[in-house]
Amino acid sequence: MSEIVNKVANSKLIVFDLEDYYPDDHVIALDISQWLFGGFILKETEFREQLKNTDWSLYEDKYVALYCSEDAILPAWAYTLVAVHLAPFALKVIHGDKKIAVIDWYQDILNKLDYTEFFEKPLILKGCSKKDVPNEIYTLAIQKLMKVSKSIMFGEACSAVPLYKKK
Repeated sequence: MSEIVNKVANSKLIVFDLEDYYPDDHVIALDISQWLFGGFILKETEFREQLKNTDWSLYEDKYVALYCSEDAILPAWAYTLVAVHLAPFALKVIHGDKKIAVIDWYQDILNKLDYTEFFEKPLILKGCSKKDVPNEIYTLAIQKLMKVSKSIMFGEACSAVPLYKKK
């Protein structure tokens, strides 16, 4: 009986796993309805007072997604005023849901990433993830990786789908 050889482990393939860059607790959704009267009416004086009394340090070094869970009609300045309070603490404030903030997080990470280790190498863009990596990020990642890699497959080494091969 011959020894079983792991050909994947011995190959030159490099796995690019977007989960490695997942923001975990660096992205927080913040519902501004908590500062509205009855959850959906903005009373300016009370709104400003509540914002003034909020502990904004909870959002330090976070990407904060501002949204309103209620069907309230809010002036644009309401979100802007919350952003003013968050700005000294948060890394970034986004108007939208958490998914939009996660996408923004990934865009910033992928735009700053050093891709030299992937130069002229065969890659696998890992597709099976335990974390909720948005599909939009795979689209962004492939565009970044195509500029440097020799080839790119998607999925797992045992069942990868070819996506790109440099000519």
